[in-house]
Amino acid sequence: MGQINLARVDERLIHGQVMITLSQRSGVNSIFVVDDVVAMDKFMREIYMSAGSRTGQKTIVTTMDRMKSYWHDYNLKDYNCILLTKSVKSMYELVKDGVEIKELNIGGVAEKDSSKDIRVTKAVYINQEDAEMLKEMHQKYGVENIYFQQTPSAEKHSLKEVLGKFNIKL
Repeated sequence: MGQINLARVDERLIHGQVMITLSQRSGVNSIFVVDDVVAMDKFMREIYMSAGSRTGQKTIVTTMDRMKSYWHDYNLKDYNCILLTKSVKSMYELVKDGVEIKELNIGGVAEKDSSKDIRVTKAVYINQEDAEMLKEMHQKYGVENIYFQQTPSAEKHSLKEVLGKFNIKL
């Protein structure tokens, strides 16, 4: 049975030194990129698989439904992975469906709607709905450690600190 060693929300998915550093975590042998658009586009899928191979880890680019199947039908086989999605909502959907995550890093999310999105760190904008989903992942679905950190050497911001910007108590 495999496990998710780290889940990360980052619109760039696999990129540069961040992924190389994260992929060297103890026990990691694979990277799962979960995004329907990327998985269905052969060219984009190959780009991400190539980028992932530079980390030395097996890289699997898959749809949301296939990721759920990997979890429920195969328990991730023997993959100890980093799980990547582009959005809080996608990660929430996986967690709500039963995919077990203990550690979630929010690394890079661009502003989409200036009337709703709040800049919570240098590289992360989220809205009220994202904040509520993060709180629910922590309180209801057992995601123990949710934090905001663009790169492994950058300052960490806690979920409690970020939710406070939305007047949400943890």
